[in-house]
Amino acid sequence: MSPIIRVDVPLGDRSYPVLVGAGARHELGAVLPAGAQRAAVVTQPGIDVGVDPGVPFETFVIPDGEQAKELATIGKLCSGFARFGLTRRDVVVGVGGGVVTDVAGFAAAVYHRGVAVVHVATTLLGQIDAAVGGKTGVNLAEGKNLVGSFWQPAAVLCDTDTLATLPPRELRAGLGELAKYHFLGGDELAAERFGGESLDALPLAERVAACVAIKADVVAADETEGGRRALLNYGHTLAHALEIAGRFDLRHGEAVAIGLRYAALVARLADRIDDDRVAEHQRVLDAYELGSQLPKGVDHDEIIELFGRDKKATDGITFVLDGPRGLEVVPGVSPDLLRTALERM
Repeated sequence: MSPIIRVDVPLGDRSYPVLVGAGARHELGAVLPAGAQRAAVVTQPGIDVGVDPGVPFETFVIPDGEQAKELATIGKLCSGFARFGLTRRDVVVGVGGGVVTDVAGFAAAVYHRGVAVVHVATTLLGQIDAAVGGKTGVNLAEGKNLVGSFWQPAAVLCDTDTLATLPPRELRAGLGELAKYHFLGGDELAAERFGGESLDALPLAERVAACVAIKADVVAADETEGGRRALLNYGHTLAHALEIAGRFDLRHGEAVAIGLRYAALVARLADRIDDDRVAEHQRVLDAYELGSQLPKGVDHDEIIELFGRDKKATDGITFVLDGPRGLEVVPGVSPDLLRTALERM
């Protein structure tokens, strides 16, 4: 068995380890906060991943899918925690993908005004993105992740054994987020730390660890998304709009893949990148066998309106765009330019 890879998220006295590799979930008891007497394990139906916190625990099952990400779920969890007797010195353990880590993390952040949380990420999307960095939250009818908090975990366990059980489409959904990291320095890190030619050439555990290392560096520099951390949303503005519109059969990572191609077209129309760089985006998406076509029936006016509700939209419609200095947050992007890019998708 390959050794567990440790990546630290450096946040001073709140720093925490991310353990990546086969069997990493079995380290759960070792990473629980000192003094925890009981654990509330939050998961979803069908997640057949056994964990042993090493302390008495109760399991709380939330609904499947994005419908779990609502304020009512948080209220039910916190009531369950109270009946279980969870105290401020105890711990919440989220076992699952991005929905679980978002919901479990938010419930931990608000119960007793904050109890520790440890994530056992069981999907590729959760391991390389959602479980790391402390962003938690739920959706409103008006948009995704509009209610939440920043609440850093005490540790994250990324057990790559769990990925072998994922349906192909669920794995592909994670690959959409993984593709994003190519444009956040993933290829350079692959060569520097792991001796690989590119991110997509690394073994899976090393690929996951490389993505975690990139995210850890960004989070350490901008924990609450005041600036640089917004770059992690590359490809997400269109992705979130498609998800909010809700008429398309898309997983999050599939929507992100479409959003990456769209962001490249927007950057090209704005003369920020050339045709070769657009082609590089398509090459990465093709390498992961990700679709990049806009779904049929997209209402361009609705999508542009949804762009204006994006969390980054503090000064007009705001996009993360590629350019001569790499990715940048660009405010005030022209709706006409965005419409032209949609037409070319």
